[in-house]
Amino acid sequence: MPNDYFQFQQFRIEQGACAMKVSTDACLLGAAADLTGATRLLDIGTGTGLLALMAAQRHPTVAIEAVEIDAAAATQAAANAAASPWAGRIDVRAMSLADYVATRPELFSHIVCNPPFFRQSLRSPDAARSTARHEAADSLSFEALAAFAADFLSPVGLLTVLLPPPEMRAFEQVAAVAGLHATTRLVVRHRPGSKALRHITGFRREAAVLRETALIIRTAENDAEYSADFRALLAGFYLAL
Repeated sequence: MPNDYFQFQQFRIEQGACAMKVSTDACLLGAAADLTGATRLLDIGTGTGLLALMAAQRHPTVAIEAVEIDAAAATQAAANAAASPWAGRIDVRAMSLADYVATRPELFSHIVCNPPFFRQSLRSPDAARSTARHEAADSLSFEALAAFAADFLSPVGLLTVLLPPPEMRAFEQVAAVAGLHATTRLVVRHRPGSKALRHITGFRREAAVLRETALIIRTAENDAEYSADFRALLAGFYLAL
């Protein structure tokens, strides 16, 4: 895959101006997020615009807004959206979440976010990538994300977040303080029996019994082969599975 773009079945992601490139994490979140009943969706920290575009492909009528603090990434995300079949349904804003709050947006039925979780990590030798990771972590704290969702989700709205398990546990505690409760959890593992790599968790205002499911990325027999569940989930997006 060339580093400056990623070709999906129905759209193309140009990413040369984005420090954070298309990742398996983001593709899983974009494909797995529950969009049932979606009317207005917000993608927080859109980067290349991938999650917004996946939501537009999956749901034929949802109106999508996306915010991105990095101006160059926001410009590229807007261009990716404009070049897609769903240009009229995606609005990309180059601003921080705090600045976006000041615009007093209407309530959202769905919010999706793959928040930064590099607070304790060493700086990457790639300056742009390191800056993107750590500035995003500084500007989009777990507390800020949970507070925004608590204020701007509709009464039956859904916040879907992807994080590694330790960070997800921390976020769940913060979300609970804000009045949001984990109701679904997709546990992502690389292969059968391996440790959990990521949790994709859905949060709502009303508490409920947590429903947990699992996804294995690779088969037990061949580490180079995607599992049947992974291929089914991404079948509408990846060119070859």
